[in-house]
Amino acid sequence: MGVLNITPDSFSDGGLFYDPNRAFKALVRMAKQGAAIIDIGAQSTRPGAIELSPEQELERLLPLFSLICQARRAGELPADLLLSIDTFHAPVAAVALAHGVNWVNDVSAGTADSAMLPLVAKAACPYVLMHRRGNSQSMGDLNNYNNVVLEVEDELLQRSAAAIAAGVEPSQLWWDPGLGFAKNKDQNLELLDGLQRLAAHGYPLLVGPSRKRFIGEILNEKRARARSWGTAAAVCKAIAAGASMVRVHDVAAMLQVCAMADALWPHSATASVADKFLQKQA
Repeated sequence: MGVLNITPDSFSDGGLFYDPNRAFKALVRMAKQGAAIIDIGAQSTRPGAIELSPEQELERLLPLFSLICQARRAGELPADLLLSIDTFHAPVAAVALAHGVNWVNDVSAGTADSAMLPLVAKAACPYVLMHRRGNSQSMGDLNNYNNVVLEVEDELLQRSAAAIAAGVEPSQLWWDPGLGFAKNKDQNLELLDGLQRLAAHGYPLLVGPSRKRFIGEILNEKRARARSWGTAAAVCKAIAAGASMVRVHDVAAMLQVCAMADALWPHSATASVADKFLQKQA
């Protein structure tokens, strides 16, 4: 999964793709590099970020959606390329799905907007439940865990039950442990070490370590874009533990890392489920 932030303030590449034309070129480049799916976000979810309204998000997204629709009609994008919308606002997800986006990736796991779970149920689209506590303003103070792996597991199970109760099919659900969201460096490492426990529930795992702060703390590297080697190591760890997909900024380099990791650690059962799922979606 390639990351496309059309924001002025994301922690890693804020402002680089704020212009719709530059964003579209980046999307085309990631598709050519081999991304199976590209996750488009118009709202920064880094710690301390100011949350936008649905209207503000759509103001950023609609010009890019227009370019994508034109390119698809002209056959200028790979036919099997999937798109994901990174939002916790149901109205934004609805507009994205209407413009041909395939997945919804919700960092709030349906807690930010009560209309999200019914929307996903009706759309029957893949839905990523990510673990976090609080929101961008408060999550830095909510990393009080006795056992981060067990508590993330329990809270993802609770959100999965809520989604299923709202009509979402279990087969639609993906889990994201939410590295960096209400977790400190040591908790992120514990969570990576405990991914196999999460994978055992059968939901495909999406893991997003790319360029994150905990990698910078370990490497003593303040520049987010200079954390590719650390990201590569975390990607290997995630795949070895059974992750079905990784969310990354450096698509070409990380595709090589994934290919090598797949050779070193043959696909787990959850990865095989994810492979079949992607083939079905394509």
